[in-house]
Formats: sequence, structure tokens, C-alpha cells
Amino acid sequence: VQLQASGGGLVQAGGSLRLSCAASRRTFGRYAMGWFRRAPGKEREFVAAISWSGDATAYADSVKGRFTISRDNAKNTVYLQMNSLKPEDAAVYYCATSSRTAVTGRPYEYDYWGQGTLVTVSS
Repeated sequence: VQLQASGGGLVQAGGSLRLSCAASRRTFGRYAMGWFRRAPGKEREFVAAISWSGDATAYADSVKGRFTISRDNAKNTVYLQMNSLKPEDAAVYYCATSSRTAVTGRPYEYDYWGQGTLVTVSS
């Protein structure tokens, strides 16, 4: 399984970015997907997750109301729309595919990870 994340870049605080993650997995639509991030000097942290059907989502408290996760199973792609970005959102963002169908924020329940895309937010 290969996951290709894209859409990162440099944005000013208050701006928006949309990350995409394309999966090669044929059974993409059967599993939950998630986004995680790691800032320099910090631990990896959960950002958002979406169930296999897209009916259920979960977010870290730090991004609720600003970020939206969605998926298009026909395109084997999951998205992360990030609005009102803050300098503390700067990190490498990773998409991952879960071994579960339901949403989960637990990294150990994700079995495949993308290479990451860098988001930089200037103040």
C-alpha cells in the first residue's frame, strides 16, 4: 500500500491549505483514514480521522472548528481542509490508513503511513 500526501506549503497565519492523500490500496474504501502531524522537537500527534464511509469523523481539540477531514472513495483519496491556520499548526503532516473501519486516533491502529507533507505557517 502506498500513500502519497500532497498540498503542504507556506501560508500566512489565518490562511488555508488543503492536504490530499492518494492511496494505492484497492480496498481503500473499507478502512478508516487519519491525519497526524509532527512538529520539530515534538511527538507525533493525532489531527483528524474519518471512518470508512465518511459518516463519522474525529478531531483533536486543537483543530476542531478549523480543520475538516473528508474522503472520496471513488478516487481513493482523503483530504484535510485546514482553515484559520496558526503558527502552532506548522508541522509535517502524515496520512495513514487504519486497520479498522471506525474512526480512531490511536497511531498503533494505523498500519500504513505516507511520507508526509510539510506545512509552514508564518506569523
